[in-house]
Amino acid sequence: MVEHCLVVGAGAAAFGFASAIREAGYQGRVTVVGAEPVPPYERPPLSKQYLLGKKAESEILFRPVAFYEERSIELVLGDPVEEIDLERRVARTRAAREIGFDQLVLATGAVPNRLPVPGAELPGVFVLRSLEDARGVRAALSSAQRVVVIGGGFIGCEVAASARTLGKQVALVETLPVLLGRALGETIGAAITRVHERAGVELHLGRKVIALEGRERVERVLLDDGTSLPAETVIVGIGVRPAVPAIRGELTIEDGVVVDATCAASVPGVWAAGDVARWWHPVIERSIRVEHFDNALAQGACVAKGVAGRPETYAPVPSFWSDQYDLTIQQYGYPIEWDELVVRGDLDAPSFTAFYLKDGRVCGAVIVKRPREMRPARRLVEAMARVDRALLADERVDLRSLAP
Repeated sequence: MVEHCLVVGAGAAAFGFASAIREAGYQGRVTVVGAEPVPPYERPPLSKQYLLGKKAESEILFRPVAFYEERSIELVLGDPVEEIDLERRVARTRAAREIGFDQLVLATGAVPNRLPVPGAELPGVFVLRSLEDARGVRAALSSAQRVVVIGGGFIGCEVAASARTLGKQVALVETLPVLLGRALGETIGAAITRVHERAGVELHLGRKVIALEGRERVERVLLDDGTSLPAETVIVGIGVRPAVPAIRGELTIEDGVVVDATCAASVPGVWAAGDVARWWHPVIERSIRVEHFDNALAQGACVAKGVAGRPETYAPVPSFWSDQYDLTIQQYGYPIEWDELVVRGDLDAPSFTAFYLKDGRVCGAVIVKRPREMRPARRLVEAMARVDRALLADERVDLRSLAP
């Protein structure tokens, strides 16, 4: 009997898997089940090019349906898996379809956190994760003039930048004293904060939203200091959580599906990839979960090798990028606490490369408007290199001469 591999989820991790599974030599049946009625697509453009009208929906698809047909991969779209019985090896969808499997790949991604305040369900309040979300936000921005963004992480900053580029009045609320403080730290976060200030974003930092108000739709956002922000559209970007369907069986779940260094879960024949996977990283010797596009693609491809019987250790340097106005912020690094920051360049311009060090070793880097330094910076992070701080900071020193 032909083996059947079921992929639950149809995002970047599922596409990474689908792109690699036949090259890995797997001859069994493959079925990809997705909650959305469209084939796998790129999410990063949703908060940028798609909102700005620079990319159509057809342009964000990874591949047309014919790509999957040519690879004998069945797509089941618009019918999410709601329950998985690991003992019977059967998944049940919302439409009560039962799909048996021999191997299972969990690529369910993450779901956005909702704002836990009164009025959060009013019309005109959006999160931005799916294409459907982006359609709603884009339609709202076509007529709204006053926009409030809640959350100063990457999604919030990207949406604020897109809305300002469209000429909207934008207010952004963040609980930390700087934007991107959780991801980049206070010094680099302050540099990005200045970019948004200069672009005309009205910032409310160190503040919390206590309520949203309006009659038929949202009209204002109330802050903990008594400020009332007028709003025709509100976009909430306050993080995500792993999307794990109901599981019957002894699968280890702890802030995501726990997997080993090859992305194999605690139940034989079960794998996880992308935002939902918490895997053991052998370089930094800890379990991590990474919510980045590049990671999802690569991890899905790694799982394909495991399903095909050729598992490999997955140990990348996590990487991420963000486009805001005319800036591309490129980040490399292991998600560990740093104890020192070394900056070369001008934070105020901004044009810089910043290195995060832990115990004297380079564990991360952020590059803004210095494309020639991206590759050597990444090599320094990959090697967790020990480099003289003065050399790292000296712009006269070519980083390529420091990278191993």
